[in-house]
Amino acid sequence: MKKILIALAVILSVQVAGAQVKSAADSKKAVESAEAAAQNPKKAVKPATWLKLGNAYMDAYNSPFGNAWVGAGQQELLLIMGGEKPSSTETVELMGEPYTKEVYAEKNLYFNRAGVLAMIEVTKPVYDDALAKALDAYVKAYEVDVKHSKDKDVAAGLQNIATKYLDEGMTQYMLGNIKGANACFSAASAAAETAPLSVIDTTATYNAGFTSWSLQDYSSAVNYFKKCVEAEYYEDGEVFAKLSDCYSKLGDKENAKNILEEGFKAFPQSQSILIGLINFYIESGDDTDRLFSLLDEAKKNEPNNASLYYVEGNIHNQLGDKESAIAAYEEANEVDPNYEYGFIGIGILYYNEALDLQTKAQEELDDAKYMALVEEFEAALKNAIDPFEKAYEISKNNEIKVNIAEYLKNIYYRFRDQSADYQAKYEKYDEVVSTGNPL
Repeated sequence: MKKILIALAVILSVQVAGAQVKSAADSKKAVESAEAAAQNPKKAVKPATWLKLGNAYMDAYNSPFGNAWVGAGQQELLLIMGGEKPSSTETVELMGEPYTKEVYAEKNLYFNRAGVLAMIEVTKPVYDDALAKALDAYVKAYEVDVKHSKDKDVAAGLQNIATKYLDEGMTQYMLGNIKGANACFSAASAAAETAPLSVIDTTATYNAGFTSWSLQDYSSAVNYFKKCVEAEYYEDGEVFAKLSDCYSKLGDKENAKNILEEGFKAFPQSQSILIGLINFYIESGDDTDRLFSLLDEAKKNEPNNASLYYVEGNIHNQLGDKESAIAAYEEANEVDPNYEYGFIGIGILYYNEALDLQTKAQEELDDAKYMALVEEFEAALKNAIDPFEKAYEISKNNEIKVNIAEYLKNIYYRFRDQSADYQAKYEKYDEVVSTGNPL
């Protein structure tokens, strides 16, 4: 199951079908006229002058998009865009998914499998810095507006800029340009914080932090992730894990530990936080009992939360304590018999044990020892069958069931020649995996 660890923004800055978009030439004329007015001392003291300049730059930014908008159908755009035809079309892969790329004079359009426009990449902007120029103009409008009569208009302009930067950041990220994405996300975050809008755009701020972290700019990432924590935006605990990692990379071990423990109290199920804590205590040589103390505190608050026992099992498993891990997973099942992850935890534990034994067997040259390892390998695989079967039976989530079926398919394949039942089970789960449809 793929997971992109970046907050995906809803594309808000779409062009409305049928809306009039200025041509590049008209946009330039409008900007030049507005710039001239802003140079006039009498007009420069009026907020309307700067608002007009900001709007002119925004029109110039929008010009290359034409009548295309994200969410439009490919056939729909053929009618709306009229005589505008692509110079070439090709299939490209972005983030592991195929897209149809249509190349135009000023832009590239990317359509997903369903034929829906997913992304617009502007290749020939009217001005390279239109959004930055628009931002400067709106800031100037706010500065000269001593009565603050235009605050609402300025705030709307700033919000529009923040949204455009966020959209552009997502485009650059999808194209694999992390540095460009980071610049856009950072600009979106800054625009949202600019007065009089003065808000924390949590999506832009998290994405700015994530891309800073990806670029190993840990100091910048710390600033963005701290803003997320202050705004109570956590991305299911991922903010704490990433912030801790940044502190660790910067040599601040104390803050690295403290932020993980703070995050663990709020998100004890977060695997990123859990692995971060385990690694921290193992690398630091500190007493790993602290991990179980934190879990005990969580259990006191939620004694019937089966996931806490599952997490405890994962800790024991990571630390190599098989028996304690199984006991914790079983306790999760006792607390909630319909909690599939307890059974999944046991199944994966045995399955991974089998893989380790298989590797050892392949490296063993002594025939007797080899056969003994093969027997242990097969025993471990068979031990995984029952918990996986139970997890498959009780799970209500089709995606989880398909993932479980993948394990069971592989196990039954090994034993398919031993009995008709094993052969039937192999065929059953092979069909589930191939169709993606649990029986």
